[in-house]
Amino acid sequence: MIASPRPDALLSPELPTPGRVVFIGAGPGVADLITLRGARALASADVVLFDALADPALRDLAPHAEWIDVGKRGFVHGTAQQRINALLVQHAQAGARVARLKGGDPSVFGRLEEELEALAEHGISFEVVPGVTAALAAAAQTARPLTRRGLGRSVALATAMTHNQALDVGRRGQPRADTEVFYMAGQQLQALSEQLRAAGWPEEAPVLAVSRAGWPDARHSQHTVATLGQASTEHAGRPTVVTVGIGATPVRQGTAAIAGHQSPTPVQS
Repeated sequence: MIASPRPDALLSPELPTPGRVVFIGAGPGVADLITLRGARALASADVVLFDALADPALRDLAPHAEWIDVGKRGFVHGTAQQRINALLVQHAQAGARVARLKGGDPSVFGRLEEELEALAEHGISFEVVPGVTAALAAAAQTARPLTRRGLGRSVALATAMTHNQALDVGRRGQPRADTEVFYMAGQQLQALSEQLRAAGWPEEAPVLAVSRAGWPDARHSQHTVATLGQASTEHAGRPTVVTVGIGATPVRQGTAAIAGHQSPTPVQS
């Protein structure tokens, strides 16, 4: 039987080994969505390489660390991936406790594999601490579960933006899952609407757009595949995820679950 950790142990930082990198999922929005394990690792870091979408309030957990901005946003050129890889190796080889702070979960559209490969090439040890990804935050704030018993048994996570700024929503005529969630979609909603139809989604299929999921000013709007382009103005300039299929539909009104539901933070519709 595995003993549960004491409450004081959960709050006490366990110092990572010098010369090691810890990848930390910062969560999808406000600072308190980070996990306890992630907060402990961040608090003990000497150097923090952080993404654009990480809450600045997380700096309070590591006030004495050196914070280096390596963020990227949409189609705007940010820090080159090769530069990020080099910084990770440089600081780890210098003996620093390095935290690589990524928005959401490091393993979901975070280019984690490239950074792990760079560390492996130099024999640098690492740990990956998972985080809450934006698709889950959007589902929670809007009370729209991504899976539904008997109706929605599969979920696909996809990016609406590729390295060459092209959309790819899968094979034509065949949706990939009962529910699909597209990340980084805010600047391509009309194009996404057209490609969803080409991929086999009916024009009347439900679509939910949520921008700044996980933040107090999160905003959501309900559409169909045919009308998704209308969301462009409302979510302009805001990080947006788009849910398509059964996971985009509201839970039946009047049920006990919906009657007692309160979102952790208010969502503007």
